Amino acid sequence: MSAEARYRRIAADIRRRIESGEWRVGDALPSRTEMAARYGVHPQTMRLAYSLLRRTGVLDGEERQRVTVAHPPAMRTLTDADADWPYGSETTDTRPRPATAELAARLGVRAGVTLQHETVECLDPGGHSAMIVSSWWRGRRRPHAGCVIELGTVPLGVVQAHALGLLVDTLAYRLVRTRLDAAGVPLETADLILPLDRWLVRVGPSAR
Repeated sequence: MSAEARYRRIAADIRRRIESGEWRVGDALPSRTEMAARYGVHPQTMRLAYSLLRRTGVLDGEERQRVTVAHPPAMRTLTDADADWPYGSETTDTRPRPATAELAARLGVRAGVTLQHETVECLDPGGHSAMIVSSWWRGRRRPHAGCVIELGTVPLGVVQAHALGLLVDTLAYRLVRTRLDAAGVPLETADLILPLDRWLVRVGPSAR
């Protein structure tokens, strides 16, 4: 088993134990050294597991201090998938990409044409990852008049799972948002990836 798979499995087991009531909100967990001995791994592996659980809001505490079980993150409701994100964010990738067949169909362009691209990790007020937005467009970004939304689910890939602090193949909401000009021509399309356990989605028509 790879080191990454090991610490993610340990984090998932700790999350399960918390959910079963072994540790309650506010309880301190054993130190990394103690837990490493219990799981039979290097303390560095436990550091990564604890860091992952802090990032996803399961644990509270600073890097070199004891960690405690955090209050569960508030369930958020998404009502406007076209609204600007009101909290902090981090742009993680801006490399142009060739249009896949799916993206070409969404934007009405030829497959293989170069698209501008941006992936943004949206953070909640506590600094935890709440949503990943990957956008694609051709040329320069232009103001849009409205958008269409399609809602489904998708298993998380490695990069998405790492950013959100979840296991690979965990199901998440996938909102496909295509922004349109006044004539209904696609200008930009995006995938919004939202963890199922952190979001309630209520979407309706959007126009600007």
